[in-house]
Amino acid sequence: MISQLAHFHLAAGAAATTTIIILVILYFSTKSQPVYLVDFACYRPPDSLRAPLSNFIEHSERCGCFTPESVAFQEKVLLRSGIGNESCVPVSLHEVLPTPSIHSAKAEIEQVLFTIVKQLLSKQKITNPKTIDILVTNCSLFCPTPSISSMIINKFGFRSDVKSFSLSGMGCSAGILAISLAKDLLKVHKNSIALVLSMEAVSPNGYQGQVKSMLMSNVLFRMGGAAVLLSSQKIDKPAAKYELRYLVRTHTGSDDQAYQSVFQHPDDNGLVGVSISRSLIHVAAKTLTINMSKLGPLVLPYSEQFRYGLSAIFRRIRPSSSSSTGLYVPNFRRAFKHFCIHAGGRAVIDALEDSLKLRKEDGEASRMTLYRFGNTSSSSIWYELCYLEAKGRVKKGDRVWQIAFGSGFKCNSAVWKCISDIDPSEPNAWSDRISLYPVDIPNVS
Repeated sequence: MISQLAHFHLAAGAAATTTIIILVILYFSTKSQPVYLVDFACYRPPDSLRAPLSNFIEHSERCGCFTPESVAFQEKVLLRSGIGNESCVPVSLHEVLPTPSIHSAKAEIEQVLFTIVKQLLSKQKITNPKTIDILVTNCSLFCPTPSISSMIINKFGFRSDVKSFSLSGMGCSAGILAISLAKDLLKVHKNSIALVLSMEAVSPNGYQGQVKSMLMSNVLFRMGGAAVLLSSQKIDKPAAKYELRYLVRTHTGSDDQAYQSVFQHPDDNGLVGVSISRSLIHVAAKTLTINMSKLGPLVLPYSEQFRYGLSAIFRRIRPSSSSSTGLYVPNFRRAFKHFCIHAGGRAVIDALEDSLKLRKEDGEASRMTLYRFGNTSSSSIWYELCYLEAKGRVKKGDRVWQIAFGSGFKCNSAVWKCISDIDPSEPNAWSDRISLYPVDIPNVS
């Protein structure tokens, strides 16, 4: 009887040990693999490419494309846009009669991306580009053959089995989409390095007609780009700046109003442009709300989640009550130290500050990026993080929320945690004149 009991206990112990081993293996095999942001670089155009507001308007008048009414409209939008005199456009757009071509577009791609890739690799002492395992590029309106990723591979000599992708038509939110794709690839291909390149080609996309909703894109978009180096290698953690904590993507394209809010099409005269509808702010607010509802539970303290849930319940119980006209807006400043709001235009930044009940200083990086660099599309959120770093505001342990909007309509969020001490004297796109910012931006009505 005693021997049987001993045998039973021995078998039970062995089974328990086996179960624990299996659970440990399962835990480590399913545990989310960290993605580190080793470093990034943003393109700083030379001052020779600046397009001061007065020059921009004079150029619009002299090119012969626009009626006086169209010139006046562009001037009005420009003065209200929040863009300053230091934003830049490519060489081809400085010509009196711009002639969009694949040659000028490729020249812009090469000028921007070749420069920042070289800077980033040099800074990280990556002398052999063949160490890059994954390459993701995004450029919404220019999609050449061979692709932009192929242009990079050819220029820098990446290895033949590099996993390369070129995203197009994804709008201003494509920068976070590219990060999302790279993140998924890094989780599948463990211990790898990814290079993500984000920009918009301004050269081939100027609209030369008279439709006001399509003229707005002429005014807002400027030259720029960003290169981001990601890694899933533990050996890179000590040198990395940030760790990717969360990434939430929202797409409301099933709704026609959202789908058509930013839309490329020809006008009645066959001239192609990107139309920005009056409903854009409403669509952006609705899409942001959906995105926040997914992000909130991941980042907000329980007290904020409780208050939001309570207001939602009360609103359902007493929908006619005057005190339940709106849901409680969680205080996202309790979850994040810094905000990088896509610099799509002053109205977009204003609307987000109001929706999230942020302070003016929370939107400073976005406003200053818009003022100095203009709307650089998918790369704008990286110029904003550059600004915060150059100001010495990002500290170890801080969490940063990047928010980007794009055609489709999309709202994407990326949450980064700073895991190292950031040196504000480290050269970046703002280093040459960071001491001059922030500036007071005139509020033109």
